[in-house]
Amino acid sequence: MVSLFFLSDLLITFVGCINNCCGMEPLKHECGIVMIRLLKSLDYYERKYGTTLYGLEKLYLMMEKQHNRGQEGAGIACVKLNVKPGEEYIYRERALGTGAITEIFDKIHGEKPFVGNMYMGHLRYSTTGKSGLSYVHPLLRRNNWRAKSLLLCGNFNLTNVDEVFAHLVQTGQHPRTYSDTFILLEQLGHRLDREVEHLYRECKSESIEGLEITHEIDKRMDTSKLLEKCAPEWDGGYVICGMTGSGESFCIRDPWGIRPAYYYHDDEIVVVASERPVIQTAMNVPFEEVTELQRGEALMVTQRGEFRLSQIIPPKEEKACSFERIYFSRGSDAVIYNERKQLGRTLVEPVMNAIYGDLEHTVFSFIPNTAEVAYFGLLQGMEDLLNKSKEEEILSLKETLTPEKLEKILSRRVRSEKVAIKDIKLRTFIAEGKTRNNMAAHVYDITYGTIEKDIDNLVVIDDSIVRGTTLKQSIIKILDRLHPKKIVIVSSSPQVRYPDCYGIDMSSLGEFIAFKAAISLLQEHGMQQIIYETYNNALGQQQNPVAVPVNYVKNIYAPFTAEEISCKIAQLLTPEETHAQVEIVYQTLEGLHSSCPNNHGDWYFSGNYPTRGGTLWVNKAFINYVETIFKK
Repeated sequence: MVSLFFLSDLLITFVGCINNCCGMEPLKHECGIVMIRLLKSLDYYERKYGTTLYGLEKLYLMMEKQHNRGQEGAGIACVKLNVKPGEEYIYRERALGTGAITEIFDKIHGEKPFVGNMYMGHLRYSTTGKSGLSYVHPLLRRNNWRAKSLLLCGNFNLTNVDEVFAHLVQTGQHPRTYSDTFILLEQLGHRLDREVEHLYRECKSESIEGLEITHEIDKRMDTSKLLEKCAPEWDGGYVICGMTGSGESFCIRDPWGIRPAYYYHDDEIVVVASERPVIQTAMNVPFEEVTELQRGEALMVTQRGEFRLSQIIPPKEEKACSFERIYFSRGSDAVIYNERKQLGRTLVEPVMNAIYGDLEHTVFSFIPNTAEVAYFGLLQGMEDLLNKSKEEEILSLKETLTPEKLEKILSRRVRSEKVAIKDIKLRTFIAEGKTRNNMAAHVYDITYGTIEKDIDNLVVIDDSIVRGTTLKQSIIKILDRLHPKKIVIVSSSPQVRYPDCYGIDMSSLGEFIAFKAAISLLQEHGMQQIIYETYNNALGQQQNPVAVPVNYVKNIYAPFTAEEISCKIAQLLTPEETHAQVEIVYQTLEGLHSSCPNNHGDWYFSGNYPTRGGTLWVNKAFINYVETIFKK
């Protein structure tokens, strides 16, 4: 247990951390997946489309269209059907870095090995901190039996790796790597081995011999049996794609619908991707022909090209990731575009309060580039408000209205400018220490002459404020050079208070500016005991794993209103030399839910994790935070 003496030391240490480490960096994106199965012979595509590379070209296009989802590496795989013994039938190519897609396709362009019937593509970012080519998907488990060879890729993060690992060990296996990706490969591979062996014995009992056994196993294989054995053990958010060397393929989505997956199929092709517009563009099909894979559902294509859907796990409460709508997914999706606009529109009232209703002396802008759509929604909301005000003023004047007065009323506009500009050519990695921080302050530039000095307010909207580094080190400083009376930073998402454990790079609780603000408020109000109690409660829960988990970290925020925490965040992120008053306005949970009605996954804001593993994870994150601070 923690002593009060320790708690005092912790808070003293923590205050120093706040002063030196307030911040936000861009979120890393969700991984992107693509899976393609051609349903006709290759000569069919050559006759109709003029190339046997039809599938490979679709793979390239869909990977490039999802380039936003993974910048650390990429990989592709190809499976050939109906090859002779002694010939290779699985080919794979992977590369690291932001240019991985180009590097891979430049290397394989025109190579016969990648002219095949089945394709898999993956765009990676790390959620575990592990890097290197061995962690880039697709992963491959080879075997002399085609049906036992397995390719795997996915957009996922399991919260109960310990349990799955222990189960594998209990079956007599010896996993060589302790990560969810490799453990899933071994778990599914183990079940695949058992199923092939079962079919082998079945064929032998029917007096089937020789090479015919291989063909018969291929015909009888049902990958849903593997998923029905393995998937119920998984806790987390996932979309997992698999292909066997004998020609079966599958894609399964978690039962809460946390991670996204969409598919399209006709009599020529089956395609799966992480985002709907990617398929619309690549296949030139309308919105309604692209289907979302449902919660706990698996899409499967047999070796013979038979397409079917199967409910592998009963669907749980819908908890699709709301950050997909706010930030990750491409805004070219019609539904997502309108939701992002609505996120901006719902902020009209709190922004009006922040500027005291003074539209005449307020300029609106956005932080480039992902917040642009929410900015349009905020502007439209402000214009609607202004038009209503004009209408009321005109009606109130009645007989006294003159052409001059009318012209003056109608000439009022919501003032909007592109104030912040991101200088993408500036590279801060060439510097270190203070020099790097000084260069980071210049990543953004401003448009001079857009603000009336010491008179105008400046409102800028961003999609989220997680850590706040860029705000403190760059954005607020550079906006202050325009000499506005007040700077209002608006977040289209609510306060990020809790770590994500399902795939977003937001796992360290101590990095969140909202968490830092709450800890700071507890210290200011003499409420340090809450930290002590939360730590001990979290420790107690770790020691009683069978109990129903409780998110004790909610107690850190409970004494304060969202407005009090926002005010403290503004204080922590405002550089000392700033002349303008700075206020930060966050989206509310209610505003988020009304804007994105079908994506209820809000655990990073609310602390309501959809899975048991998620709640255990957040308490463990708090324990790690406290113990790390103590070590410092």
